[in-house]
Amino acid sequence: MKIKALVMFSFLLFTGLTQAADLAGKWKAIDDKTGYSRADVEISKNPNGTYSGKIYNTRPLPNSPLVGYCHKCKGNLKDAPIVGLKIIDDFKQSPDNPSEYVSGHVLDPLSGNVYSGKIKINPKGNRLTLRGYIGISLLGRSQTWVRIE
Repeated sequence: MKIKALVMFSFLLFTGLTQAADLAGKWKAIDDKTGYSRADVEISKNPNGTYSGKIYNTRPLPNSPLVGYCHKCKGNLKDAPIVGLKIIDDFKQSPDNPSEYVSGHVLDPLSGNVYSGKIKINPKGNRLTLRGYIGISLLGRSQTWVRIE
């Protein structure tokens, strides 16, 4: 009986460890160039199974004015308010690795540029690495975001 309970406990522990953290939630975006948090982003799962995220709060860098509009964005996003702006879109959970989300797009609201992107969540589910790139992943930048509890 003790062996059966131990096996059951081990199974439950193992399945809990192998389950990937969900990308959906609120995240504090840390700027890779300055190390400061400039925005908070809420990521949601869409009905089609993809993930997208919108800025819901912004902060200025120290000794800098708050950037409130996407002046360098193109098309219908030109001069759009940054709060409410969708900056990540169309990310899909990787079938090979449940802690990775791939084939998405990332908008940099400061430059107005849109990049290909991928996201990887750490095993604890409290940090993600967002990589934006042009062409191949080697030609890009990464940011670490921290989950807001």
